[in-house]
Amino acid sequence: MRVVDHHSAADLRRLIRGETSAARVRRLQAVLAAREGQTANRIAEQVQMAPRRVRFWVARYNAEGLAGLDRKPGQGRKPALTPEQEVRFRERIRVGATAADGVCTLRGEDVRRILADEFGVVRQLQAVYDLLHALGFSVLRPRPRHPKADPAVQDAFKKTPRPSSPKSRPPTPTPSSRSGSKTSAASARRAR
Repeated sequence: MRVVDHHSAADLRRLIRGETSAARVRRLQAVLAAREGQTANRIAEQVQMAPRRVRFWVARYNAEGLAGLDRKPGQGRKPALTPEQEVRFRERIRVGATAADGVCTLRGEDVRRILADEFGVVRQLQAVYDLLHALGFSVLRPRPRHPKADPAVQDAFKKTPRPSSPKSRPPTPTPSSRSGSKTSAASARRAR
C-alpha cells in the first residue's frame, strides 16, 4: 500500500503517543503500518478495523495529510424527519390515537404506521422507539379505554361498597413440647 510522505515514521509514532482520541490513534497506527509496508489485511487485524476501512483512511491521509484522519461533519445517518416534519410528528403523537387509527392507544407499530403513511418515513420498530425517545416521549402509555365505556357507570361502580369477606379465625396456638423441662441459659453454657 502506497503512503505519501507527509510525515516520517518517527513523526507518526510521536503523534500516536500524544493523541488522546482512540479512534484517531487507530487511524494513525494504520497509516504507520502501511508506511512500513504491511498489507491492509494484516493492518486490519492489528488495529481492529476492516481492511476496506484501512485502505479508506490511508487514502484520506494520502490526499489530505493529518486533516484527512478527522471525521468530517455531516457523516452518518441523516435525521428521519425534517424540522418541520418533526414539529408535525410531535403534535400528532401528543394528540394520541384518533378514530382513523382504529386503536384506543398508540403502540410502537401504530407509530411506525403513522410515520410511513403520513410522513413517508419507513423505519424498523427499534428505530421508531429511538426516535420517540429522542423527541422526549417515553414508552409508558396510559391505560387503554374501551370505546363503549360509560364514565357514569364506572363512577357508580367505584362508589358502591363491596361486600366484605368473612373474618378469619384467630390462629390456633401450637402445643408446647411435653418432653422435659425448659432449658435455662446457665445450663446451656455448661453443656458445651
